[in-house]
Amino acid sequence: APGLVVAECEIKQYQLNRFLYQLVGERWQWTDKLQWSDSEWRQFVESPHLRTWIATHKGAIAGYYELIKQESDVEINYFGLADQFIGRGFGGYLLSDAIRSAWRWAGTRRVWVHTCTLDHPGALGNYQARGMRLYKTAILE
Repeated sequence: APGLVVAECEIKQYQLNRFLYQLVGERWQWTDKLQWSDSEWRQFVESPHLRTWIATHKGAIAGYYELIKQESDVEINYFGLADQFIGRGFGGYLLSDAIRSAWRWAGTRRVWVHTCTLDHPGALGNYQARGMRLYKTAILE
């Protein structure tokens, strides 16, 4: 992914995570955290179990991902690109980086992610192309 720079946010700022959630998630109807208070965001982001990475391209935020550690499992909690960067080949690179970062987290034995029909049509294929397997499927009404 020429020109894409991915770096971990080592200094936690809940406002940044809220912004990233809105920037990337608006298109995909991420709504579960939109009503969170500053206190809820702060508690979530400042948890030692959450880590965040930002991808930039030419100084603009291209996307991000969050990892959450739960015992020996690491969940790719949120992952995605900003609208202007979809279709440029950045998604595969960023997902590969997320998976590598998850496996580098000490004690990790499993890396997993949720996806749904609201996600990008290529999301499941992207996960599978990077070695992830379907574990469980469900139809929610």
